[in-house]
Amino acid sequence: RYIKNDDVSASAGLAADEVLANRTGAGTSLPTLRLYTYKSHCALVGRFQTIKNELNLEYCTKNSIPVNRRPTGGGAIIMGQDQLGVALVIPGKSDETYASVRERMAQFSQGIISGLATLDIQVEFRRKNDLEVNGKKIAGLGLHKTSTGGLLFHGSLLVGLDVPFMLNVLKTPFEKISDKEISSVSERTTTVQRETNSKVKIDVVRNFILKGYRKAFQVDIQKGAYTKSELDGIRCLEKDKYMDNEWVLQTTDVSDSTGKSIVKTPGGLLDVQIVLAGKMIKSAYIGGDFFTSEHAIADL
Repeated sequence: RYIKNDDVSASAGLAADEVLANRTGAGTSLPTLRLYTYKSHCALVGRFQTIKNELNLEYCTKNSIPVNRRPTGGGAIIMGQDQLGVALVIPGKSDETYASVRERMAQFSQGIISGLATLDIQVEFRRKNDLEVNGKKIAGLGLHKTSTGGLLFHGSLLVGLDVPFMLNVLKTPFEKISDKEISSVSERTTTVQRETNSKVKIDVVRNFILKGYRKAFQVDIQKGAYTKSELDGIRCLEKDKYMDNEWVLQTTDVSDSTGKSIVKTPGGLLDVQIVLAGKMIKSAYIGGDFFTSEHAIADL
């Protein structure tokens, strides 16, 4: 079944995905592909992130940007009318484990890859959970297994992206967001509109993605709608979980720390900024004045 939604709120959109995943796992709902847009704009963090470490909450409040937490992992993102939400829910295998999560994400992203190929955009699944075009991220992915055994695959496809706006919403180690920082992030990401050099509409892209999933899975996915029971479940979960600060604002005991250094090397000047979550490197920004191969930083 295929469900199309537009202008959904952050809380309702996330509740719908989780309810369908739970019910599909239990065998009470059909396997479903949702292709939808959020009301512009909202900011969503990954399941295990501390929201104040990831988002500029003051900016979000001042600009009436709702914030929420996905049931899937991954990083903080903005979603709106120029970003296509992809949610695929299917029953998992009885012996499904998270050990195969990367393999599953690669499998489930084939519909996106196939759909964008129709637009002559060659996409590949790389690293842990990214879809890339020539080393530039065009979509982020996440996966969640419900207690009923349902699988929820999440994708956020960048049809368009306002990079300065994104950098204001997301918390970065940049002391100020300059043209240089904007350019640096722009070089690491891309969009469907940039790759096609056109203002292609989200509905056009959505139709290609739907056809891509039909082709990738060899399944005749037919347009459908929520049942009354599903709508009741979505409203209940939205109220009890995704509109509850206990879920949205939960924190971990691991605080973030940052460090930066400028290093002179034989190859040029490196300006490195690191963000740590405990003893783990969460993100690294490498700038400066040096020569390198096109994908060296991303591969590192």
